[in-house]
Amino acid sequence: MLTHPTIEKLHALHLTAMATAFDQQRSASQYAELGFDDRFGLLVDTEWTAREQRRLTQRLRKATLRYPASLEDVDFTTPRGLSRDVVLSLGTGGWIRDHTNLLISGPTGVGKTGLASGLLLKAIQNGYRGRFIRAHTLSASRTSRAISHGAQGTTCRAATC
Repeated sequence: MLTHPTIEKLHALHLTAMATAFDQQRSASQYAELGFDDRFGLLVDTEWTAREQRRLTQRLRKATLRYPASLEDVDFTTPRGLSRDVVLSLGTGGWIRDHTNLLISGPTGVGKTGLASGLLLKAIQNGYRGRFIRAHTLSASRTSRAISHGAQGTTCRAATC
């Protein structure tokens, strides 16, 4: 079998991880005893995993997280009024599937940004897309967009300009 044209075709089809795995399978003796279905399944799994990893990396890059935080790092011993059960249930992403908004508020320094970053990171890991935007940035962008569309009077009052 001519393997070089096969590898070139895999690259042309943008199946680069599969092409690399195919080349590795050919050179490693441990794969020789596997059947066709098993070897092909391994190739498909390799390609799928590589694509999922690229998607995750791209979603994380576009999320513009302020700093990496996870829900597992949230300190529930500090008296902030955080319920472990509520935070962990928010981490499942049910509120996203139900199209429910989430507003995190509290005094300065209690960990709102860390909690929001952790929830966003968990959502991204679960396959959702998102972006970290602070409230004042969102308000400013809405105001500037309203001014450019000529509706500054009503929108500026609503956005507290």
